[in-house]
Amino acid sequence: MIGRILILMWKEFLELRQDPRLAGVILVAPILQLTMLGYAATTDVHDVPVVVVDGDRSTHSRALVERFAASPYFIVVDEFLSPSEVDAALASGRAWLGVVVPMGFGAALDGSGTASARAVQVLADGTDANSSGVALAYASGLVSEFNAALVAEQRLVGGGAAGGTGGVQGDVRVWYNPQLVSKDFMVPGVLALLLMLITSNLSAMAIVRERELGTLEQLNVTPLGRFELIMGKLLPYGMLGFIDVLLVMAVAVFWFQVPLLGSPALLLAASAVYLLCTLGLGLFISTISSTQQQAMMTSTFFFLVPMIYLSGFIFPIENMPVAIQWITTLIPLRYYLVIVRGIFLKGVGFDLLWPHFAAMGAWGVTVLALAAARSRKTE
Repeated sequence: MIGRILILMWKEFLELRQDPRLAGVILVAPILQLTMLGYAATTDVHDVPVVVVDGDRSTHSRALVERFAASPYFIVVDEFLSPSEVDAALASGRAWLGVVVPMGFGAALDGSGTASARAVQVLADGTDANSSGVALAYASGLVSEFNAALVAEQRLVGGGAAGGTGGVQGDVRVWYNPQLVSKDFMVPGVLALLLMLITSNLSAMAIVRERELGTLEQLNVTPLGRFELIMGKLLPYGMLGFIDVLLVMAVAVFWFQVPLLGSPALLLAASAVYLLCTLGLGLFISTISSTQQQAMMTSTFFFLVPMIYLSGFIFPIENMPVAIQWITTLIPLRYYLVIVRGIFLKGVGFDLLWPHFAAMGAWGVTVLALAAARSRKTE
């Protein structure tokens, strides 16, 4: 049996060698896609264009405006005299934020003005809700820093009498990704995504290609059993998938500087279980498709795209409706994302990740059993 499987595997490798473009898709495309997606798939926001209306022109108002100008997150693109001009800047897309400092701002901070003059208005373009939300958070943090510096200055001038011991100060610490770099979170997810797209599509076309070329009937009359046919077809793509895993890991660690805090061996073991799922899915798709084009369309629109949206790669699962959250438990990409991000960023071990290993293993065995049941190979 082993000899027959090895011969069929050798046949698959010979067919791959005859198509140089396919070899390029398998080995070169993942690196290029990871490089592009690693830079493009980011939620970090920098150089946010801001317009300012300084209605006070005091020392305090200029200090606040200068904080925005000196911040790496903002670029002050223009200063207006009237708040009405901010609307046009936001509508045209010249600016994402508008900062309006009211008249009497400095006097209010010194204690001689009205309390309402302390309120600095920040207007945001909500067309891109995610980016605007991040920019507003940056602006809120900058105003808080300005307020804290002002309070400290007033205490120093007042000899510490004002405010007594001061208010509550929060000591915020971020674990696993201290700088909150989205690249460190997204690049491991791109690894999982690329592995699923490549291996499932290739295995989906493996049987279909034989059917289109008319060689499937020749395989049916050979001594190959159903299990041997499945193993001989899937193992070559599994080996290529492992090569892709190693290449993508190298790019993530050495090019994007994503920390790999956990065990590389555990990551490879998780990838092996994940490949069982993706290759099994591709084989199942090949049993319900008649042509390579049909297999590609079925794989993309009925399986891969829903998995990407519901796996937590783009949208947090916790924010989805409860019914959709239950549906996500049927998606293997969800579990592999938890594993790969946990190993990369948290350095966790099998003792914490074993439920996700078990879920992926059960999914892979089930889909392989379904594919084998639908196989028309006669023994």
